[in-house]
Amino acid sequence: MTRRRKIILLTTTIACGALALGAARARDVPKVATGFIAHTLCSDVFVSGLDPQRDLVETTDAMPGAGLLTWAMNLQIDRARKDVTVSLFGIGPSHAVYREGLGCTLEHGQGITAVALPSDDQQPALLPEIAGPGLVVPQSEGLAAALGRAFAEPAQPPYRRTRAIVVMKAGRVIAERYADGIGPQTQLLGFSMTKSVTSALTGILVRQGKLKLDGPAPVAAWQNPDDPRHAITVDQLLRHTAGIALGSSLEAKLGSVLEPVNTMKYAEDDMADFAERAPLAAAPGTAWNYHDGNFLILAQLIRNAAGGKPTDALALARRELFAPLGMHDVTLQLDASGTIEGSGEMMASARDWARFGQLYLDDGVVGGKRILPEGWVNYSVSATPNAWVGIGAGFWTNQGNSFGARFRVDHGWPRDAFFAKGTIGQYTIVIPSEKLVIVRMGRSPNFPPQADGVFDLVRDVVAVTRENGKLAGVN
Repeated sequence: MTRRRKIILLTTTIACGALALGAARARDVPKVATGFIAHTLCSDVFVSGLDPQRDLVETTDAMPGAGLLTWAMNLQIDRARKDVTVSLFGIGPSHAVYREGLGCTLEHGQGITAVALPSDDQQPALLPEIAGPGLVVPQSEGLAAALGRAFAEPAQPPYRRTRAIVVMKAGRVIAERYADGIGPQTQLLGFSMTKSVTSALTGILVRQGKLKLDGPAPVAAWQNPDDPRHAITVDQLLRHTAGIALGSSLEAKLGSVLEPVNTMKYAEDDMADFAERAPLAAAPGTAWNYHDGNFLILAQLIRNAAGGKPTDALALARRELFAPLGMHDVTLQLDASGTIEGSGEMMASARDWARFGQLYLDDGVVGGKRILPEGWVNYSVSATPNAWVGIGAGFWTNQGNSFGARFRVDHGWPRDAFFAKGTIGQYTIVIPSEKLVIVRMGRSPNFPPQADGVFDLVRDVVAVTRENGKLAGVN
């Protein structure tokens, strides 16, 4: 495509945004695109330690239409200041700033809330060690072949660009593999797998009696009984049935820049406040619509219930979840107001994502201590009505009769499998009947569904571990 053709398409996209959104919101269209790139690059360069050019290519290739914008972007990565600035033809500049222990935050000109890291009290892990310090080579030829297929690139696009795979059986890593420049301690961006962690933190507060699933959610802006949003519950936020009008977060593509949910994420200092001010598109509990605003509101509720300060929420996560699981290579990134970006910005090593999955494999108990409320895992994976992708309360699920659940089962997934899922190829898959946790990280297009190779990976790992168990006489 010629440069002139690209310019025409780019300006047409922005013009369409102006018509659809109005002049006030149209200015956010380029900022959404530059904000996503600035934040992702900042996270991947300064937290993960990845090469920025390789990361940019792999990320944008996984997002249909993104190439229409990225060729026109000006990227500035300042390794001394540890920040990233991205603009589009000199407009819509976005600035992402790295802070030690806090990861990256988008800065919109009003400054970023100062946040103190919680003290490290050296709390001992309750989860037995899942692997030694060295790389765990696949423990059978079949496993090695399965991981080899998952990392192999097709001859033609779409490419898989697998970054990490960890396979854990009965609480021990039995195979892992990483792309060049990535290892067992490399923190990787989970995108919407973060929602499953936000769900877990919600569950912890429910167990502590600080949040309730039913009854009006304690959002200050909704406390007037005459406000139709007053009826929204924590359960509805977890299930994306709250009815809040913010568009959709299901797809990662160029057209997504027009969704108000992305204005919230890439042009606002206080994301939860933006979501809480949005009107209703449907009466609470009557319609399913997946968008990040639900989980950003939950992140604000978690912060409030933990004590109100950013440090309080970070301390809760460390004390009640990460430390007991031995998750040490993990970063909860924040928005500019200091609230955890609970919809999509947690970073963790593939092993730590596996540790998180193990908690759910073990029904919310670790080392004899109950972390999640009794019944929380079953609740989390119970199917949400009308959610065609097959999703519960913070996890995707094969329960129920949704199109997504049937599609996965038809492609070889066990019926009891459930998983945390992040856009462009992030998975933490839990299969209780097989005692398996499978983590797959990468930069793969969301569509077609087989582009990331995860269907083959799950089928291969289940088949191989079943056969190995038979050979070893293990049930």
